[in-house]
Parts: sequence; structure tokens; C-alpha cells
Amino acid sequence: MNEKQNLNLEDLGDANTGVKGSEAGLEAVYDVPVTVKAVLGTTAMNISQLLKLGRGAVVELDRKVGDAIDVYVNDRLVARGEVVIVDDKLGVTMTEIVKSNT
Repeated sequence: MNEKQNLNLEDLGDANTGVKGSEAGLEAVYDVPVTVKAVLGTTAMNISQLLKLGRGAVVELDRKVGDAIDVYVNDRLVARGEVVIVDDKLGVTMTEIVKSNT
């Protein structure tokens, strides 16, 4: 089950020492690369439908216009957000941080 939570990196400190996250050695992981995906939606289809797709084909997704999209870090759902335009590129404004109970 997932629950909504606000994320504050300052709260990630060491519980034993009281040292805040930015001072607790997090610098050691700042350069570790991660994969971030923003997923607009999903759908399922069989191979025959897939093979019929061509230029101009529309694939209907499981989301409605205006619905939040899912943001994954290393294939783990971490947030939801809204699509925005930044200069000439797409971006995501985070609207919800998702905390996993697993």
C-alpha cells in the first residue's frame, strides 16, 4: 500500500546522532546515477494489435487528460506529478511524494 507524504531531505538525518541529512555523509551518494522515468500511462494489447500500429496510430492509455503521471526512480514509484513545458522540453512538477510500505 502506498501513502502520500511530503518529502523533506533535512529529515533524513541520523537518528542516533541527531546530525541532519546534509551533514550525515549523504555527499558520498550524490554522484550515484539513477534512472528517472515519467510515465504518462499504460495499456495492454495483443501482438496482432501491436503489428497493426503504424504512423498516425493512436494508442489509448489508462489515464485521462489532467490526471497525475507516475514518476519512477530505478523502477520504484516515488512521486506523482503534472506535465509542464520547460523552454522547448517536457518536464514534471511533483505534486505528491509516494512512500512505499514495503
